[in-house]
Amino acid sequence: MLAFLLIVGLSFYAMASSLSGMVGDYLFEQRIRSDRTSLETLAARVAPLLADDDAEALHSQLLSAGGDLGGRILLLDQNGKVQLDSYGEMYGARLQYSEISNILVRGQSVDYGVHELDSGAELDTSHLLFMRRANAAWVGYCTAGVVYASDIIGVLMLVSPVQEMMQNLYQLQDQMILIFVLIAAAALLCALVFSRVITSPIAGLTRGIQRMAKGDFSSRVRVRGTGEMKQLALAFNSMSEKLETLDQSRNQFVSNASHELKTPLATMKIMIESLIYQPDMDKELRTEFMSDINSEIDRLSAIVSDLLTLVQMDSENVKLTRENLSIAALVKENAHRLQPIIDQKGQQMNLTITDSCDIYADKSKLNQVIYNLMENAVKYTQGGGQIKVSLQRQGKEAKLTVVDNGPGIPKENLPHIFDRFYRVDKARSREKGGTGLGLSIVHQLVLLHGGAIRVESEEGKGAAFIVELPLHQG
Repeated sequence: MLAFLLIVGLSFYAMASSLSGMVGDYLFEQRIRSDRTSLETLAARVAPLLADDDAEALHSQLLSAGGDLGGRILLLDQNGKVQLDSYGEMYGARLQYSEISNILVRGQSVDYGVHELDSGAELDTSHLLFMRRANAAWVGYCTAGVVYASDIIGVLMLVSPVQEMMQNLYQLQDQMILIFVLIAAAALLCALVFSRVITSPIAGLTRGIQRMAKGDFSSRVRVRGTGEMKQLALAFNSMSEKLETLDQSRNQFVSNASHELKTPLATMKIMIESLIYQPDMDKELRTEFMSDINSEIDRLSAIVSDLLTLVQMDSENVKLTRENLSIAALVKENAHRLQPIIDQKGQQMNLTITDSCDIYADKSKLNQVIYNLMENAVKYTQGGGQIKVSLQRQGKEAKLTVVDNGPGIPKENLPHIFDRFYRVDKARSREKGGTGLGLSIVHQLVLLHGGAIRVESEEGKGAAFIVELPLHQG
């Protein structure tokens, strides 16, 4: 701020000095034109008289001209001594003004200058702001060479008051000082407003970043203004929102993973402690406990395997080993794998395949998608139920639909069905051996292949999972 005001002040000083000098030069030039013309004419008239040393005629001419020009006229010889004075006071005095030496020494025909009457100091028009003194009287010295026979034989000097002209200059200075004060005040006010407009959003961003650095990802900044500052605030809020979502997802994931791992561990601990503290346990019960422990270990292994799969996909280092394959062949293969379970539950699976849907994809990962969806349908369909699997080509996409007539999914649960560890009925899901990660893995694998997956369901009317994959050939 101080630097800004200093720049404004220096700029105004330069402008004021330049303007004062120009106005002063203009006024002096006007005065010079008036005095020079009259003085040159007078010098031409008195030149023969001075050459003839006609003192009486010279004195008469000077007195008459002094009244006409409204000033004091002096006649100086070649040495700068006053020979005649219209006021009759300075005979024989040697004057040493630059206006006289410029005529006698430098050969100028005419010259003009402004001097302070008391000190004789010459006025510098480029520094009028610093030449102002209280009660100072200023006079103008106009000199002209008296030339006779091509030689300068003397100098005529007109001394005239210029106090009115100086007063005009002083008034100009006063006005410029007033203007400077007004400009400085306006500049200060504008600078304060402008700096607040600029720095306030930046300060808000800084505070938001500081809160975010402390772990508060809920921090948002106010979006104000237009242009770059608005875009910066929007970008910050977007980043903050994504970080908050990511942090919440991470915390939820850790909490869910811990809970899912803790449950089988707690179950196994109880069973093992029973085996330890009951050495005479019935053989059949012991065998049942060992079988349950083995099942819990399998469940832990499945959870850890699914977690590793998700972590690998989150790292964005997953590489698809693509090859040309038939989706129809994978559907039939997985239906055959699940047939023993279907027979055991007395279910029926109907396949409707209208196209082989050849695709360039990762066989193992696409097979995992199809198997998980078909297994889920078998798992959540009651005994004697029906599962429908259809595959068809729609333009340049393959559409796989897996429909069951199980309990369905409540409407409020549909948006979260692909979230990690999300279960519609947690107790029943665990009973069926689910990890809560299968659909999340399916969702990620479909996205890796550039496809989309969605679910349509009504509670009590089953569920339909629809997968759409682009059919690219290698």
